[in-house]
Amino acid sequence: MSSRESLIESTRALLWERGYVGTSPKAIQQRAGAGQGSMYHHFSGKEELALAAIQRSAELLRQAAEEQLSTEATAYARIEAFLRRERDVLRGCPIGRLTQDPDVMATPALRAPVEETFAWLRGRLTAVLREGLERGEFPGTLDPATTALTIVAVMQGAYVLARADDSPQRFDEAVTGILGLLAAHSRTE
Repeated sequence: MSSRESLIESTRALLWERGYVGTSPKAIQQRAGAGQGSMYHHFSGKEELALAAIQRSAELLRQAAEEQLSTEATAYARIEAFLRRERDVLRGCPIGRLTQDPDVMATPALRAPVEETFAWLRGRLTAVLREGLERGEFPGTLDPATTALTIVAVMQGAYVLARADDSPQRFDEAVTGILGLLAAHSRTE
């Protein structure tokens, strides 16, 4: 891994663990095994490096989601696969956790990839639900956009509940609940 990649990956991990304020340039350099000169050779400062790390986290989240959401299965099955995919629940969502970081949310450049990622996810889920409607998998009364928003909200809340109780079971229970509601509207499940 190049020193640039190591810096980005180290920053991703530290942002996920500690947030923006808790992620010092020194901590990044130590975790990356890179010197200050290397860091400032590749990035103008902590904000630019944090932006690259947030963008990478967003890209990885989109790739992981797309694996389940782009199959030929029913809309319900694709959403279920997305919600039940393997994840480190007790660490929380690497993008969702950033919404609780006042410094990230107050910095437009850092906030932008967070907003864009959630907008993308809502849009992608909306498209899957709309496909399900068009295939007759759901009744015409199902609103794809608000249902997609609800799925994202439940998923993010499930991370919070799991962390609060120190139990991945809370995440699983919330996912089971939202899938039960969706299945109640499904004509194929």
